[in-house]
Amino acid sequence: MGDEASLHRAELAEFLRAHREALTPEMVKLPRGRGRRTPGLRREEVALLAGVSVTWYTWLEQGRRINASTDVLRAIGRALRLDDAGQEHLVLLAHPINATTPAIASPDEVPSALRRLIDGFDPGPSYVLGPHWEFAAWNAAEARLYPRIEGLEPPQRNLIWVLFADPAVRELIVDWDIHARQALAEFRAGTIAVRHDAEMERLVAELCDASEEFRHWWPEHDVARFETRLRRFNHPRAGLLTFEYQQLTPSEWPSLRVVVMLPVPGDDSAQRLAVRHHVA
Repeated sequence: MGDEASLHRAELAEFLRAHREALTPEMVKLPRGRGRRTPGLRREEVALLAGVSVTWYTWLEQGRRINASTDVLRAIGRALRLDDAGQEHLVLLAHPINATTPAIASPDEVPSALRRLIDGFDPGPSYVLGPHWEFAAWNAAEARLYPRIEGLEPPQRNLIWVLFADPAVRELIVDWDIHARQALAEFRAGTIAVRHDAEMERLVAELCDASEEFRHWWPEHDVARFETRLRRFNHPRAGLLTFEYQQLTPSEWPSLRVVVMLPVPGDDSAQRLAVRHHVA
């Protein structure tokens, strides 16, 4: 392993290359020309669209140590058709000090206030995630929705791990592939501060071994901000369940996040989940 700055530069290079190769000339209104062997856009085409020199852009994509202003990076992001989340991620990769300063320490134990908070959301499933998206705490409703959570041990006690490596979760979540792709993009964007620590690198390596989808999707470098959405579950006892998926970041503990599945007005999913548990 190299130093953290060089690791970020290497990931920046991979990020740029992946998104450049995902674009075609037609998508950015450029002529295709003849004899094109490059997948996606050529480096000189990205440089043209961004208004920078080909040499400078090439060095940036090669992971060399060069200075790049935020304005220039955002111009490159626009040339690559990145959305706001993608442009923000690009800037953080190029200026990694901004991703980790000020340093945010994670508490050794989940604060009791957060445990009471997620308990208060019952009968809606709710849990607390740590910096690597590990399950740090969960309420009784979450255990009713996904009973296996109570028997998991690290590193498998992790949201991304169970999403990709537990076949039961694929059966549980309706439209699993759509939600898994979205969650993976949010995970990449939301864990940049810990991307190259040993725990994260071990998690990614093990997921590449455990999941074919993760192995194919991770190198695509998709990123996304969290979006409120409906999530549906095929629960073996309670039937088809629908919740509104929300995420909160506590001001006092910003390294943690609280995930809440709110009951949808007029829907009885939370009640059926609770009733089926007590009947069983």
